Amino acid sequence: MEKKNVWTAYNKKERKEADALGKAYCKFLDNGKTERECVDQIVNRIEKEGYLELEELIKENREVQAGDKVYSVCMNKSIVLFQIGKRSMTEGINILGAHIDSPRLDVKQNPLYEDGGIAYLDTHYYGGVKKYQWVTLPLALHGVIVKKDGTTIEVNIGEDEDDPVFFVSDLLIHLAGEQLEKKASKVIEGEALDIVVGNMPYTDKDSENEEKEAVKKNVLQILKDMYDIEEEDFLSAEIEVVPSGKAREAGFDRSLILAYGHDDRVCAFTSLDAMLEVENPERTTCCILVDKEEIGSVGATGMQSRFFANTIAELLNLASEYNELNLRRCLANSFMLSSDVSAAFDPSYAASFDKKNAAFLGQGMVFNKFTGSRGKSGSNDANAEYIAQIRKIMDEDNVIFQTAELGKVDVGGGGTIAYILALYGMNVIDCGVAVLNMHAPWEAISKADLLETKRGYKVFLEKIGL
Repeated sequence: MEKKNVWTAYNKKERKEADALGKAYCKFLDNGKTERECVDQIVNRIEKEGYLELEELIKENREVQAGDKVYSVCMNKSIVLFQIGKRSMTEGINILGAHIDSPRLDVKQNPLYEDGGIAYLDTHYYGGVKKYQWVTLPLALHGVIVKKDGTTIEVNIGEDEDDPVFFVSDLLIHLAGEQLEKKASKVIEGEALDIVVGNMPYTDKDSENEEKEAVKKNVLQILKDMYDIEEEDFLSAEIEVVPSGKAREAGFDRSLILAYGHDDRVCAFTSLDAMLEVENPERTTCCILVDKEEIGSVGATGMQSRFFANTIAELLNLASEYNELNLRRCLANSFMLSSDVSAAFDPSYAASFDKKNAAFLGQGMVFNKFTGSRGKSGSNDANAEYIAQIRKIMDEDNVIFQTAELGKVDVGGGGTIAYILALYGMNVIDCGVAVLNMHAPWEAISKADLLETKRGYKVFLEKIGL
């Protein structure tokens, strides 16, 4: 089947629209390098659009009705939004679900140490990474430190031009003969991904004795001066190590965006944008943006938690429709796009792809009937009837889309949150944006795919199930 390059179908107005959306998306990425930062941005934006916090409505015992816009946040790392439709929620809701966590390095709970006159922070990588890609890059620290008295201190170091940056060192080429003989998975070990944070010793003019671990002590003094924290405060900290720098347009034609965190903030951004453009829907619309997908959707803020079902139960209660049967009917009658990225075909590594079933940059939003690995292990496999409905509404609104699989059958694979929502009996399919360099510190997408995906999400929210 012939695939269409989106740019050839765009007029001048649409090209400007794609460019403007790309710039807005870059700002979202620059201000949202962690889950918490993404949630903060989203809450600030949606409250201006009239969204009200579910917890406040519960306190007021306020009934919700068609047109109401409601949101709920889970531990500052996941968020779900609803716009109440004209039809009863027991008929099902239309859901866009993406994740806002990305592969990175996490600072350990007892991280600071000194060795060879250099101070380090010990890290543990998060998600699927090629560890060798994280060395010698300028890195930034983002996160929170919570003191015993409950004070929360926000950390963001390495993004402003005047900020210091951090890095993981690597062995110089002149001494790397043995290192280069290792498998790529062993060239850099996980325990070697510690970041350099200082080299200057602490000096006490009033003391004639040389300080032990003076570099570490100097770092601690700087942290005390900057944040009024002690070393033990790392015990209750969540600090993420991410690439330093802003999202950038890429290519002479500026058609691409190179940035950290496309997986999966590109689908979160487009889902949110589509959600905010929908007005007065027939069926209740929902956008859920969750944490922990990169490590299996576990924990209280991951998709496997009860947060989503509990939130819908509360919403049904405020609509005077709650009972256990109605909750189950609502979930089973729902339709969902598991909004997650796809691997873009890379001509440099063509042998890893089935070209006729691969996603291509610039050829529109991507639908994956199934993910999983090898024999579809761990996959949600969407049914043909549901795909036919999606094809119909996309074609009616001239949304350009493609279908794909994640590489050759026996090469590898991956998963999303799709199978978790499918457990409720609802129709679910994976769909999103094609990404080059997926899971690398810097990933690339097409602006045209960004726009087509947002358009597709909006059409889905407005028309599926009608």
